[in-house]
Amino acid sequence: MRLYTETHGKGVDLVMLHGWGMHSAIWGECLERLMECYRITLVDLPGHGRSPTLLGGQEPISSLTAAVAEAVPPRAIWVGWSLGGLVALYAALEFSERVTKLVLVATNPCFVSRPDWPWAQGEEILEGFATDLRRDHREVLLRFLALQVRGSDAARRQLRVMRERLFLHGEPDPIALDLGLTLLKQCDLRQKLSSVEQPTLLVAGERDLLVPPRAVAEMAERLPEARLEVLAGAGHAPFLSSPKRFCKVLESFVDG
Repeated sequence: MRLYTETHGKGVDLVMLHGWGMHSAIWGECLERLMECYRITLVDLPGHGRSPTLLGGQEPISSLTAAVAEAVPPRAIWVGWSLGGLVALYAALEFSERVTKLVLVATNPCFVSRPDWPWAQGEEILEGFATDLRRDHREVLLRFLALQVRGSDAARRQLRVMRERLFLHGEPDPIALDLGLTLLKQCDLRQKLSSVEQPTLLVAGERDLLVPPRAVAEMAERLPEARLEVLAGAGHAPFLSSPKRFCKVLESFVDG
C-alpha cells in the first residue's frame, strides 16, 4: 500500500503529518512560505484524504508509521501535528536513521489522562467519540473541529478554514478514524522519551484545550534535547491561528 504524498519546493527535506480526521491540505497556510526554503513532503495518513485505508498487520502505531516511512524521503525533518506528532515521535524512535530532527506540534506522548499524567483527555471522552463515530462520523468530525479551535484568538476564522478543507478530498474512512482513536487511547510513549536522539522542537498553543501546554512542557523535560515554544493566543492548531509566528519558529529550529 502506497500513501498519497505531494512534494513542493527545494532544499532540506521536511515531512509534514496532519492530525486525526484531517488531511495534508491543513498545512496550506504555511506551505507557501516554507516551500521557498525547503522541500516539503505532505502526507495523507491512511484512510484520510487521498490515501487508502491501512488494514491488518501490526499494532496501529507500528503499521501506520512504517507506511509513512516507506512513502517519504529516507532522511528528513519530521513535523507532526497531534496524531501526526505521535507518529513522528514513534518514527524518531523506531526509524531513527530516517529522522534528522523532530518537530512536534500540539502533541501529547499520552493522550489519555493517567493518575501520574493528568494533562490529557479523560478516556471517556475518546470512548464517546468512538461510540458516536459509528452513528454519524461527519457530525463527530465537525464537533472535533470546534474543540480544536476553542480558546484560540482566531477561532472563527480557523473553524471556517478547517470546515472548508475537511471534506476537500472526500470523507475519511470511518475504519481509519476508529483505528486512529484506538491509537490515541492506547499509545503511551512517555517512558521512551529519554531515548529520542534527535533535536526536538515542541510547539504548544497557549489555549489548547486538547493538549494542555503543561503536557508539552513535561515532555520537554523528559527529552534529551528539546526546545519548547508556546504560542500566545493559539489553540490546538497554532499553525493556523499564528502561521507567521509558527513558520518563524520552525525556520529558526530547522536552520539552527
